[in-house]
Amino acid sequence: MDVLSLFGLILGVGAILFGNFLDGGHITVLGNLAAFIIVIFGTTGAMLLQTTPQAFKHSLQLTRWIFFPPITDFERGIEQIMFWSTTARKEGLLGLEGMADAEVDPFARKGLQLLVDGAEPETIRHTMEMVIELEEHRDTSAGLFWEGMGGYAPTIGIIGAVLGLIHVMTNLGEPELLGQGIATAFVATIYGVGFANLLFLPVGGKIKSIVATQSEYKQMIVEGLVAISEGENPKAIGSRLQSFVED
Repeated sequence: MDVLSLFGLILGVGAILFGNFLDGGHITVLGNLAAFIIVIFGTTGAMLLQTTPQAFKHSLQLTRWIFFPPITDFERGIEQIMFWSTTARKEGLLGLEGMADAEVDPFARKGLQLLVDGAEPETIRHTMEMVIELEEHRDTSAGLFWEGMGGYAPTIGIIGAVLGLIHVMTNLGEPELLGQGIATAFVATIYGVGFANLLFLPVGGKIKSIVATQSEYKQMIVEGLVAISEGENPKAIGSRLQSFVED
């Protein structure tokens, strides 16, 4: 579990609630079901209008990455590639067939299968990079969905505030209720800006960051597979792939 993300969410929400408390506000003032419905369902509706069902479903699936991101171990990946290379030099490319069948990573398994089938280096590179591009485009669209939610939410919040003020203006005959009514009206704005900047935009950014890291890892796998197909020395391959390891 990504404890840092959980801590960040708690810290962000907690800072606002604590600041509101220090300013003499009460948490009950921030609770408004009507404002919540307007912002959340209104924003979701706007995004559904511009999103395909497949992209929407994929966006929800990748939300788990915020607290349970996929493990991307570059060092272990390099060790694995060097092992493949050593095996290929000792037993030939056909010696990788059993490893290809046992590989749990679909991307690496596809690359190993291309090696076993005797594909040319350029064919391996072109095929695998096409897979990277397609997967990156699909996964990045999930991040863009949440960023889109963050773009619409503040505006929907303003709409909710205006609706609340319209309701207040219809009760001008009761001045004692105006203050509370105006405060309640602006809760929708708080919801819109708060959800956008504390949840939607960070979630979108986190997903895009993970996608970029995964693409880099897969590119490292491609470079390793191409080097194996060209018969390079395992140690030379490992040395070259070290450039992918983050400082």
